[in-house]
Amino acid sequence: QVQLVESGGGWVQAGGSLRLSCVASGLSLDHYAIVWYRQAPGKGREGLSCISTSGEYTDYIHSVKGRFTVSRDNAKNTVYLQMDSLKPEDTAVYYCAADLLPLQAMCEISPKYALDYWGQGTQVAVSS
Repeated sequence: QVQLVESGGGWVQAGGSLRLSCVASGLSLDHYAIVWYRQAPGKGREGLSCISTSGEYTDYIHSVKGRFTVSRDNAKNTVYLQMDSLKPEDTAVYYCAADLLPLQAMCEISPKYALDYWGQGTQVAVSS
């Protein structure tokens, strides 16, 4: 059974940090780019960062660039999202999704096609 499991969410004060993990089981992330999404209360799902299959390419939306860092450790079959300088508007459920892409391909933050696998999400709450 293929699973992506996010963890590391929680409550933090504005300016604080959290590190989210996305751990895969039943598949090897060696063949997948990973996209991080979030969904804030009452809002639609928003793609915010991605890391390519090789790990050489990353991308971020403007609102998190310079504050969030995505990385991967294929030996642990895990992708991370380091979130620093958190703001109340970062409050959301955060999801990771796997995108089957060639090693040399760049990733896309908001691909216009269905992604292969999704996690169940982890809640992040940032208080002012």
